Amino acid sequence: MAAPPPTPPAAAPAPAPGPSATLDPRRARLVLIVVSVALMTVVSAVSGLNVALPSLARATGASQTELTWIVDAYTVIFAGLLLASGAIGDRLGRKGILLVGLAIFGAAAAAAAFVETPEALIALRAVMGIGAAAIMPTTLSVITTTLPLEQRGTAVGVWVGVAGGGAAIGVFASALLLQWFEWPAFFWLNVSLAAVGFVGTMLVVPPGRDEHPPRFDGLGAVLSLVAVGGIVFGIIEIPERGGDDPLALGVLALGLAALVAFVLWEWRTPAPLLDPRLFAVRGFGMGSLSLSAQFFAAFGFFFAALQYLQFVAGLSPLWAAGCLLPMPFILIPLARFSPRLAEHFGYRRVAPVGLLLIAAAFVVFSRLEVELNYAVFFTGIVLFATGMALSGAPSTTAITRSLPAGKQGVASAVNDTAREFGSALGIAVLGSILTQTYKAGVQDAIAGLPPTIASAIESSIAFTQSPRVAEFGAAAEPIIAAAKESFLDGVTTALLVAAGVPAVTAAITATFGPRRVAAAPDAAPAASAAPTS
Repeated sequence: MAAPPPTPPAAAPAPAPGPSATLDPRRARLVLIVVSVALMTVVSAVSGLNVALPSLARATGASQTELTWIVDAYTVIFAGLLLASGAIGDRLGRKGILLVGLAIFGAAAAAAAFVETPEALIALRAVMGIGAAAIMPTTLSVITTTLPLEQRGTAVGVWVGVAGGGAAIGVFASALLLQWFEWPAFFWLNVSLAAVGFVGTMLVVPPGRDEHPPRFDGLGAVLSLVAVGGIVFGIIEIPERGGDDPLALGVLALGLAALVAFVLWEWRTPAPLLDPRLFAVRGFGMGSLSLSAQFFAAFGFFFAALQYLQFVAGLSPLWAAGCLLPMPFILIPLARFSPRLAEHFGYRRVAPVGLLLIAAAFVVFSRLEVELNYAVFFTGIVLFATGMALSGAPSTTAITRSLPAGKQGVASAVNDTAREFGSALGIAVLGSILTQTYKAGVQDAIAGLPPTIASAIESSIAFTQSPRVAEFGAAAEPIIAAAKESFLDGVTTALLVAAGVPAVTAAITATFGPRRVAAAPDAAPAASAAPTS
């Protein structure tokens, strides 16, 4: 007979007044600017790379699956280590872990600028993910533990705006560099942002940590990394290797088993990395689910859309990024205001509306054709940015308010894990759908080609732009046209699948989400596992 779960820990002593008690308004603004730069460093490392994928594929010969891994190796390690890094920041000090993360990230990005093979890029992107995992949760926990209480709601809105709108800004900054330089310039942008964030952190971010840290849950940290890595590996590799490939199936099974083991272990251990009972608190559970759905859709979209704009519509990196430029001008201002809307109308009303707008945006995007109709694309961007703002900031606020000040590293890490796990799954699932649809659609067009040429075109649409295809002269035109149509079919199919995820989540959130998001008392959050309304 199984032993009953451990009794939730008793309330911790109320923390002493933190740095927020002495931060003047000017210092508080500087702290917010610095953590926003650090956050931009992390976010742009995913979104900005998407605009460089076509030129990177042409230069390195990366296949479509390798492109997915170049993006997702970063996200998988990032998501798998977020919980552990949040807990480490609470124990050892948030400023220190932020500095270490920025240093690792910057060093790996500098090394990536010099490599020439997809395999090396995948490895270095994974190292960058280690640094990112130390950065992102720390930026939010710095806000929620050091800024004055009356400024935190607005600051969280800014954080969410940067996390969402910063993705589009990162795309545009990368595209500007790619207009004059080759793809390594993207990594030098990463290095520059990390350096600015490092210096700013040294100068203005105050130290802060949990005065009563629990024992570190090392086994939970390992299980979380194995779970995320195994699941994403299976999703990416099974379509490429086949549904009967023992390696892909075995790694997927390992990831699922690790996920089950993680939940069981965290339920029973007296000092969990993440207490599963927290998800019974409606603000915490529904906020996490909502963020995962939002970022599943968002980063799957960035991965697919930026390749569509360049490979299919034929735009330059700068023009492709310009198509996304309206997004931050809608998302960032609205994200600052949306927590007040949620307080006035209720989380259960505002957040589901945002999720439905994201779903509607993806239905609009699915109407795109080979010849870009920017009116359609712009309509989708407006709906998408509005939906991200309305659902993102209230969900982040719901999570961070569920835990007391001394546990904001864990709250921030859960917030970020929900985002990054959703991002990793979105890139993996949508990338796999895109790849498989493209491969199936292009088969007839490449049937009569030499095997090496046919295999290269099947592997990546980038090869249709190579000199070896151009040698076919007029005969290359139907091949290129078929590849574009097949790639477009892959993009639109993936986006329609993505639309279903926020739509279903909207229904769940509207039914089970909290009516209002109330701040947690300064006590152990697990002390009350019952849902709140």
